[in-house]
Parts: sequence; C-alpha cells; structure tokens
Amino acid sequence: MRILVLSDTHVPRMARDIPKAVYDDIKKSDLVLHAGDFVEMSFLEKLRKVKKTIAVFGNMDSKEISSSLKSKEIIEAGKFRIGLIHGWGSPDGLADRILEEFKGDKVDCIVFGHSHRPMNEMIKKVLFFNPGSTTDKIFAPYNSYGIIDVNGKITAKIVKL
Repeated sequence: MRILVLSDTHVPRMARDIPKAVYDDIKKSDLVLHAGDFVEMSFLEKLRKVKKTIAVFGNMDSKEISSSLKSKEIIEAGKFRIGLIHGWGSPDGLADRILEEFKGDKVDCIVFGHSHRPMNEMIKKVLFFNPGSTTDKIFAPYNSYGIIDVNGKITAKIVKL
C-alpha cells in the first residue's frame, strides 16, 4: 500500500492549489492522508474526487471543515496502525504532546502537521512523520509532502518540491 501524505496545504490562502506534481503522485497512490489545515472545504472536496482521502482538521481550518472532520483518526494499513492528528502549540515539544494524545492506542506511526517542518523519525518505537507543507516554507527550508509505504513493514520518505 502506498499512502501519499499532506498537511498544511492552506489552499487557497497560501496558494491557489497544490503543485501538479503532487496530483500526479496522488494518482499513483492508494490513499491520501491529510493532517489538517486545508483552510477551505473546496480543497478537501477536490482531493476526495482524485483519491480516497482520510483527514483531520487543523487549527486554521474553517468551521465547515472542523465540524465535518475529527481531530484525530486511527487508520489500519495492513498489520499497522497509523495515527493521524494535526498538532498544536509551539513546535518545541510537539512530538511529546502528540505521543501523549495516542497513549494507549498502540500506533506504529503518527502522521502530524502544524509545524510545517518535515520530520521522519523513530521516537519510542513509533515512526513520527510530518510531510511538511506543499505551499508554505515559513518554518521549513523547502516545500514538501510525504509517502508512506506499507509492505510487510512501514517506511516513510519526504518528497522535496
């Protein structure tokens, strides 16, 4: 299973849309995970027309989005459990706060956003994965998205734009 991972797209506030290269990669994937901060419902609807999309809301999302999505999801991918959440507060200590949210959920991977900083790191036997942002580099040196591969094991990579 190939999962394309997005977060902090902020469409149409930061950009009119995500880059065409990302849509091309979505078409090659089995599923899209979005860790929040779409901003407007129209972008979520557009993603859902391209590929099955599982998403949570972020702190910058409209009331329409936050009332239609959960703040946290757990996705079964083969024998693995992936937690999906946006995140909150300062980037410092973000991973610890998020890990606490999934305490007792027995997840193998946590996908999150909020900081716009790409991250692909094992912490306490959990893969923490932040794809960065395809549209905003305010806290990161480049725009990016992510790919998670589930094939007997779970691996992830950051794709720089």
